[in-house]
Amino acid sequence: MPEAQPASPTVEVDDCDYGGRLEAIRRKEYPQLYDASSQVRTVFLDHAGSTLYAASHIRAQAEEMLATIPANPHSHHAGSQWARDKIDQARDRLLAFFGTTSRDYALVFTANATAAIRLAGELTPMTKDGVFCYTSAAHTSVVGLRGIAADVGAVVRPVEFEELDDVIQPEHTGGTSLVAYPAQCNFSGERFPWDVADKVFRRFPVQANGSGEHPPWWVLVDAAAYASSSPLDLGTLRTGPDFVVVSMYKIFGAPTGVGALLVRRSSVPFLRPKRFFGGGTVNMLSFDHMWQEFRAEIEARLEDGTTDFQAIASLHHALDSHARNFGSMAQVRRHTSSVTQYAVATLRGLRHDNGTSLCLVYGHSGAEFGPIVALNLRDANERFIGYIEVERLAVMAGIAIRTGRFCNPGAARRWLNLTTPNLIRYASLGYACGDDNDVIAGKPVGAMRISFGAMTSREDIDKFAAFLVRHFHNYSCSKAMASAPVSVVGSLSSDWALPPPLPIAQLQVEVDQVVVYPIKSCHGWRVPRDMAWEVTRSGLKYDRSFVVMRENSSIPVQQKRYPRMALIRPRIAGKQLILDAPDHASLVIGLDPATLHLEATQSTVCGSRVQTYRVLSSQISAWLSSVLAIECYLACDPRLLLPPVAEQDEDHLLSSSPSSLSDTATLAKFESVSPKQCATTRSDRSFANESQILLVTLESAQQVAEWIVEEGPGGEASLDNNHKAFGPLQYRPNIVVKSAAQRSSSIARDIQPFEELKWSSVAIGNLQLQVSGPCRRCQMIAIDQESAKSLKEPYSTLARKKRVDGKVVFGIYLDITDGATNAEHSSGPVTSVQSGMLIDVSI
Repeated sequence: MPEAQPASPTVEVDDCDYGGRLEAIRRKEYPQLYDASSQVRTVFLDHAGSTLYAASHIRAQAEEMLATIPANPHSHHAGSQWARDKIDQARDRLLAFFGTTSRDYALVFTANATAAIRLAGELTPMTKDGVFCYTSAAHTSVVGLRGIAADVGAVVRPVEFEELDDVIQPEHTGGTSLVAYPAQCNFSGERFPWDVADKVFRRFPVQANGSGEHPPWWVLVDAAAYASSSPLDLGTLRTGPDFVVVSMYKIFGAPTGVGALLVRRSSVPFLRPKRFFGGGTVNMLSFDHMWQEFRAEIEARLEDGTTDFQAIASLHHALDSHARNFGSMAQVRRHTSSVTQYAVATLRGLRHDNGTSLCLVYGHSGAEFGPIVALNLRDANERFIGYIEVERLAVMAGIAIRTGRFCNPGAARRWLNLTTPNLIRYASLGYACGDDNDVIAGKPVGAMRISFGAMTSREDIDKFAAFLVRHFHNYSCSKAMASAPVSVVGSLSSDWALPPPLPIAQLQVEVDQVVVYPIKSCHGWRVPRDMAWEVTRSGLKYDRSFVVMRENSSIPVQQKRYPRMALIRPRIAGKQLILDAPDHASLVIGLDPATLHLEATQSTVCGSRVQTYRVLSSQISAWLSSVLAIECYLACDPRLLLPPVAEQDEDHLLSSSPSSLSDTATLAKFESVSPKQCATTRSDRSFANESQILLVTLESAQQVAEWIVEEGPGGEASLDNNHKAFGPLQYRPNIVVKSAAQRSSSIARDIQPFEELKWSSVAIGNLQLQVSGPCRRCQMIAIDQESAKSLKEPYSTLARKKRVDGKVVFGIYLDITDGATNAEHSSGPVTSVQSGMLIDVSI
């Protein structure tokens, strides 16, 4: 049966593609969108994050840098004069680009838009009886000004934009106040009028000759999102805002380290005096007295230190390329408006076969909206589909989108109905911005955002819509792959019912492979088939006993960000851990704590703080840094390095807090501590993410491999994979089981693909392991564990074929149940597992 295709828009949209030149512009100026065969490699729909830079801009900048010697503008030789001239000329050109002149506005270069917002807040002379008022669509950086307001005692008042008219009434105004709002919401794309400053000046008139005071209200407009696709035309405003904030890379794609604060000239005499000053901002100062004389020009007075003169000089090429390609910002606005209308119509036209909408688009009715579309997906039963899974699949498909709350708490609250008590509760449970929790208690806590730039095409929208249809058309989050309810990691509530302590075995399976991952996120080591491997209270012995850490970071290095970790191949030989990697000599690490020099530190795994010990070895750190091409070091979990002992004094390890664990006395104290006493908020699972042991079945892996083959040549599943056969080890399991070869038991039978999701417990010898839920998957399973190359499969196919509660899952987590053994206070073995052994399963 053919797959459904995205519906064509049912509304007419105003077309604009620069006179039919758009495709030629894309091919010539944005080659980064295409692969070597001239096929689209990336569908880029994250222009609100940063737009794309033009090839002619970068080439011209590179040629200029090679032909000149740009130098610090604070010096006086030829290169310095060149830099000063370029900076001054760039100011004038940008002011003209924004529809104004240096007579009306001063343009102050900053590090970025956030720095410009902060500077505006520091310059506003707010008073104790004043108010800092910001609207619900404000970016986090604008909300952050409330700290500056609080320092002077001003009242902080968040409002809706519609309330501003009442807020700035004279009868409601006390001291000197600041109102800040965005010209365009970076969450929904909603646009807001530029007339607030004009209303202030009409309600608080000043003398026409300019000798009067500034009105009590100052106005800051964050135009970073707006200016990326629309002309500012500040000169057309009857009265412009006191401050306007813009970002260069939002408009031109580069440079990334330059923002600007436009300050209205008539407001300059009333700015709050600077407290901090840097090089280049003063005419003269005293070293030993509190006296300095600032430069008269407001630009020189506010640009502390050396500006990024090379980046600012490149703005000339950015302006030239932009004008050559797109003509004017008015044409960019017409084009992006056309694309936005087309996108909204297309997405709202996507429906499941039962008639329900696939996409819930926020806004884009009843007001003016810019080229930003925030949305969430809903299944055929109108249940929300997690946006994290959508983003992961989009990455596999070469589509760049943004997910989360987009640093816009007020807009997220409005469009997603997120209350402050909700957010506080989520935070208390360990949830944070940027984690994998996207739908909590049936409600999305964020959204996905697609946004468009001057070079976005309708074909980009069509590809995105086809991607949604391919993966989510007629999908139902309520499809149950397990007869019993399962607990998805991270959900607020769980109806997972624990089975009886010793359930009756209903299936007997055979262990096919046992795999240990001594270093988290590195390649696994297959235990020889003739070797029985110990199972401890923390899982398989030595499994994820080590992590690779970056300096000044508490989060272990992960393979999904650094795929080269797959090239580090560990193997265990007695009391030695041996590491191999291409083009590197083998590295031998002793597993005896007496041979390791350790330093206490901490790491964070899945949001929990974990006591960690840094391995003090320059040789080990240098070897890892060379393989991974990052500065890093090795750290270990001490529990699995300890001998089996009885429970000891709980405070030994924590109270000693040794800086080094290499001396005999400290090591003796270290060895006297039970593994359960190590400082960690997690259960006994070393550095594993969610559970002690991950089990997969050979049959499920074979089923996914068959699905990939069924896609056939030309299908998405075959792209970049060379029809690679993905085996069970692609899913990084600890234990692989298969249908038992010997059917001596009455409960031995063939395993059905994915039936492990119905299992409730597994017995390995005398050890009972509880199934705690399915393993939620990410793009890491699409990294080839042999070559470290990033692929589309098997994640893409698995995501289309099998999900639990909207989450992509494969394999099950096993945890040792309390009371299952008598080794509760031991770090030693509680049983062993070996390839070929039979284990019992309860369903």
